[in-house]
Amino acid sequence: MSNHYWCELAWLGGPRVTPGVLIEVDGDRIVGVSPGHASPPEDAIELSGLTIPALANAHSHAFHRALRGRTHGGEGTFWTWRDLMYGVAANLDPQNYYQLARATFAEMALAGIGVVGEFHYVHHRPGGDPYDDPNAFGASLVAAARDAGVRLTLLDTLYLHGGFAPWSGSGYAPLRPEQARFSDRSVHAWISRVESLRATVSGPGTRVGAAVHSVRAVDPPSIGKAARWAKDRALPLHMHVSEQSAENEACREVHGRTPTAVLSGAGALGPDTTLVHATHLSGDDIDLIGAAGALCCICPTTERDLADGIGPSPDLVRAGATLCTGSDSHAVIDILEEARAVELGARILTNRRGMHPTEALAAIATVNGYRSLGWKDGGAIRPGYLADFTSIGLESVRLAGIDAPNILDAVIFAGSSADVHHLVVGGRPVVVGGAHVSVDVAGELDSAIAKVVAA
Repeated sequence: MSNHYWCELAWLGGPRVTPGVLIEVDGDRIVGVSPGHASPPEDAIELSGLTIPALANAHSHAFHRALRGRTHGGEGTFWTWRDLMYGVAANLDPQNYYQLARATFAEMALAGIGVVGEFHYVHHRPGGDPYDDPNAFGASLVAAARDAGVRLTLLDTLYLHGGFAPWSGSGYAPLRPEQARFSDRSVHAWISRVESLRATVSGPGTRVGAAVHSVRAVDPPSIGKAARWAKDRALPLHMHVSEQSAENEACREVHGRTPTAVLSGAGALGPDTTLVHATHLSGDDIDLIGAAGALCCICPTTERDLADGIGPSPDLVRAGATLCTGSDSHAVIDILEEARAVELGARILTNRRGMHPTEALAAIATVNGYRSLGWKDGGAIRPGYLADFTSIGLESVRLAGIDAPNILDAVIFAGSSADVHHLVVGGRPVVVGGAHVSVDVAGELDSAIAKVVAA
């Protein structure tokens, strides 16, 4: 299938936007990009506003969408929020999770997101017994992303322990009852299950990657085995790291090192590694991450919501790390908000502006996330790249009155998911005129969330 798209304005990289860009698509690839077209050719699909590469959501827990509006007010901490999250996880089954994930992924599409990294750790029945198909949940998530029209990197997650326990011989507590369905009980059983998953669900719009839930949930020898397995297969490897200062303190008590140092010692840091949150890092941690060429996925709306803190993003970039972002717990789904919050958080930390140039924030929202999720041929409007791009209208009250030299600044710092009016993924339209082509997103969210919060 061949199409031509005429973009009123397009971001092709750098600090400026380009007017009158014609994008030629053949199948799922961009085969031509040519500026200088003052008006759309007769056979072209017209995209008004600013067209950019599709946004990348590098860290998602789809079922957390059911928590929106239910966990944000009042007092508490990450740890009290976690107990509320476990309550929703207990109500999931492969059928209702398909419905919730499809609606959540479709909401992402409405926000201009073309690829999502689903950090997936609900694997088994309540109590921990496998389903007849041990990958029933994974298959449901793959089907949900396909039917919502977005790419998926399913980051199947290793989860073995209930947390740090300095008083125990192993340094780890047993799984809590509500955590039992997250665990395969051993790294070898996890590898066996994920190998089967890779053999059955990988395809043009789906990739399977690996995740270690956290140093508090996986011991160093198991982390090392998981990292070697992922590296041997050139798979992306993600893990939660230093989201909470309490995690760091407990890790030092058990291992005598920070979580980042534990990961480094286990051989889990490298250019295909993404550390999620990376909020409470030491100077040595930052040096280790930078030297490894690893990525860090910062999720500001979740980190603000849970009072986690603000990560040292400028120091990470100076050390050699690459930043990406995700909507994580889906307090909101808006990657433009996540990207600008990286810069605004850095301003709060440093009392300086311009720590991350606008074009760097655009890359955090697009190409860096694609790379983190193993799609190294996506996230840019270039010949040979995946035909994934989104268009942002400039007529809303948020963006009205902006002139051409300042459009990228305006979109990054004032634009919203509500301004997205078109999304193409793999050469196929997914959102047209601000509406999903096949999903009643609000209606499906209402129905799906009611099933998992009232079960």
